[in-house]
Amino acid sequence: MKNQRQFPCTIVRGGTSKAVFFKINELPRDPALRDRIILAAFGSPDVRQIDGLGGADITTSKVGIIGPSTREDADIDYTFGQPGLLEGVVDYSSNCGNISAAVGPYAIDEGMVKAQEPITTVRIHNTNTRKIMVARIKVKDGFAEVEGDYVLDGVPGTGSKIELDYSGTAGSATGKLLPTGRAVDTIDVPGLGKIDVSIVDIANTVAFVRAADLGLQGSESRPQIMADKDLLARLEAIRSEAAILCGFIKRGQDATKDSPLRPMVAFVAEAADYQDYASGKTIKGDAINFMARVIYNQMAVETYTGTGTICTTTAARIKGTIVNAVSNEPDCVAGMVRFGHARGINAVEVDVTTYDGECTVTKAAFLRTARRIMDGYVYVPEGRAK
Repeated sequence: MKNQRQFPCTIVRGGTSKAVFFKINELPRDPALRDRIILAAFGSPDVRQIDGLGGADITTSKVGIIGPSTREDADIDYTFGQPGLLEGVVDYSSNCGNISAAVGPYAIDEGMVKAQEPITTVRIHNTNTRKIMVARIKVKDGFAEVEGDYVLDGVPGTGSKIELDYSGTAGSATGKLLPTGRAVDTIDVPGLGKIDVSIVDIANTVAFVRAADLGLQGSESRPQIMADKDLLARLEAIRSEAAILCGFIKRGQDATKDSPLRPMVAFVAEAADYQDYASGKTIKGDAINFMARVIYNQMAVETYTGTGTICTTTAARIKGTIVNAVSNEPDCVAGMVRFGHARGINAVEVDVTTYDGECTVTKAAFLRTARRIMDGYVYVPEGRAK
């Protein structure tokens, strides 16, 4: 195509997010040139991403770069990127749990991992965190199954369930499950005062606060949160102080610019009945252990981030954390943890053992579905591809 370069790609849905996948050998090796091409492919920077494949929302504008494994203990390498809507950068500082669900099926269908019926296990090396995730995928006739009876809240219809175990990703960003060594820290937030926070690092790093400490119920919808600019500012101020404790930044005022994705910030509350604002469906309090809402990249999430889901449910099994305190199962027995988000329920099978004061995560597995949507080429203007 004259004046444009073409790059093979695949559009996938993983969990409640959507991404464009590229093979590593079909992008330039130079990181700066690669990122210019990715941004152009997504139509970034532009809040509507009208000139590219981006979905004009952080959950539908993600990129995955897939390649052969560079580690003996993994089958595939996967790099996650978050192309900015307004910023001309691709952020590689963290992983996306939802998109991770699409990596195994993609690798099987592309012949990068040998299909074995009925279940193929794929060990995924996430290069962002340098940790291994283990996916178990149903396979038939050499390809990953798509259709099935599993219902994932936030995704219409049903699909073939994919199990992702994140137990090997503890300390993914800070090196420790509890980055500060404590289940609860009290931080002094400018303009807000002292507030308790629990920081947990598995799959991703999340700072948790009580909804009640912010004057919230914990059942707020995304539109409610996004309309409250003062609340968003307070949550970002809390997140900024937590980022200092994690060692991601030195000054709180630098967090939004220099560490916009890490940590996430979430508020939690005791279980109660509430409505999915989009469908009107009632989420019953007796079907969940607690409620949670997460802020990612300074925006409320429609459902809940995948890596945040792993971190949140694991936090519920760590004695003394704020999440554990609001859970109706505070005794930390192994098994399913269920929490209510704005559009439904997320469930993860979690087992945390404690020995001599140290917590070890032996299982943190959640279920997702994924689907390949389109294969083809994305065209990038020559001027943005050099």
